[in-house]
This record gives sequence, structure tokens and C-alpha cells, in this order.
Amino acid sequence: MIVAEGKPIAEIAELIADAKKVLVVGCGGCVTVCLAGGEKEVGILSAALRMLRKQQDNPLETVEVTLPRQCDPEYLDMLEKHVTGDIDCILSMACGVGVQYCAERFDKWVVPALNTKFAGGAKEHGVWEEKCGLCGECILYKTGGICPIIRCSKSILNGPCGGSQNGKCEVSKETDCAWQLIYDRMSKMGRLELLMQVEPPKDWSKSRDGGPRKVVREDVMIS
Repeated sequence: MIVAEGKPIAEIAELIADAKKVLVVGCGGCVTVCLAGGEKEVGILSAALRMLRKQQDNPLETVEVTLPRQCDPEYLDMLEKHVTGDIDCILSMACGVGVQYCAERFDKWVVPALNTKFAGGAKEHGVWEEKCGLCGECILYKTGGICPIIRCSKSILNGPCGGSQNGKCEVSKETDCAWQLIYDRMSKMGRLELLMQVEPPKDWSKSRDGGPRKVVREDVMIS
């Protein structure tokens, strides 16, 4: 999932300082899971902004809506009735993708309330960890399900750098050496021979050849 965290309330307040009425839009997808932009967070942020503006003798009116997802155009239809003429801006509590979809769809100033961090998952309750570099060429089958692009501090694709000590990375004693983890896991599965296959330098042009990347499935497209 996409992991994000809320911007400081003071930063958000400054960004919308001249707005009188704001549409605060949450997302029921990834940011709900990581407790950053779901319905609950929409309510908390809206209340905090109203209280702050009341103290400043500059009242703020908020309209609160949480969509199933902000990254699908079909769900943005649900916002149409809320994006009225007296809405000064849309405060999006989605990842950067949702912010952009809102900005493309509506002729309103869209302000991000979150900082999008990475693609990852929950390590424990309240802790999320990056797991995938979104490189577009997955080799997890030969690295024991451990992504060397993200888990290795140097993103090395062919074995350890030689700087690790006792299974810890030389960059930080708190960081496990990814290639030690990969070796241990592949050894346990009896598949060390896969590590003998030399992985060529990653050709980033295959995934970054100009402009936004796309995945097209003609078999599910609606004509």
C-alpha cells in the first residue's frame, strides 16, 4: 500500500489561510489503513482547523467527505455535489495520486494535507515500513521475497558489498544487511543456486522512459 503521514497542522493552516470554506476529502484506501487520511482523520483535521481559525478570529467552514478511493475517476463523481461555487479549495487527505486526480477533475485549488512517503506495509501496530521500490522489474523470486532495491542501503543487486558486520549494515547498526537476510532465506529453502545468476544493472529506461508510467489492459477496457 501507499504509506503517507499528515502534514503539520500549522503548515496546512498557513496554506489555506485565505480560504473561508474548505472541502476536506478523505480516502478509504491506503491512507485509511495507515491512519493518515480516513474518515476519522478527516473529522479530526477539520475540527482542529476550525478551532485554530476561531482563535484567530477568522472563522472557517468545512465540508467533510470521505471517498472509497481518490485514485479512481468513478469515485470522484461523488464529489460533484460538494464542489460548489463557495468552496475556496479542496483539502485532499489522499496520497499524491489522489491529490492529482482531484486537481485534474475539478476547477478548484487542491491542497495536499498529507506527505506521501513510500510503498510498504505495517511492521507492527503504528509502524509502517517501506518494502517496494516500484522499479517495474520484480526479482523477488530469486531474493527470497526481500527487495534489494529498498532493503539494501546501497540497492545492490548481486550480493553483499562486504561492509556488513555480524549481519548489520555498515550504514547503520540498526539496519539488517539485506543480502545476509537474502542468503539465509534462500539457503533455508535450498535455492542458493539462484543467487549465482548475475543480475544485470537495472535499466531504468524500461520503467522511466519519459512521462508517467502506464499499465494498459485492453482485455478489461470499456470501449
